[in-house]
Amino acid sequence: MIIAPYTREQARMLSPLQLAYIGDSVHAMLVRQHLLQKNMNVKQMHLKSVQAVRAVSQAKTMDTILPLLSDEELSIVKRGRNAHAHHGSPKGATVSEYASATGLEALLGFLYLIDDMERIEFLLPYLMPED
Repeated sequence: MIIAPYTREQARMLSPLQLAYIGDSVHAMLVRQHLLQKNMNVKQMHLKSVQAVRAVSQAKTMDTILPLLSDEELSIVKRGRNAHAHHGSPKGATVSEYASATGLEALLGFLYLIDDMERIEFLLPYLMPED
């Protein structure tokens, strides 16, 4: 991490939408880094990354990892899921899928900000697009 990590308490003080804002970028970066290792052209990588970070895919990922989460992580996910952005859900996603995706992004933002790369690495296989 380039910038000093937040303490758990500092990260918990951020709004769930702030955590999701960072988590969205973290997820996109992880997926793009993963795709660099594949033998694809840039257009193929872009299409795969867009697919992986869209709300519908993130909601499916959330369903898969939910049983693996600690109580603290579940709390972050619930805060993210219950947060209400001041815009509608994206095209092609239900309100429920968008809420679940926001929960996943909030979790990733929290883990990134507290510099828990070990936990992110544990979740990494679930976050990647299917080959």
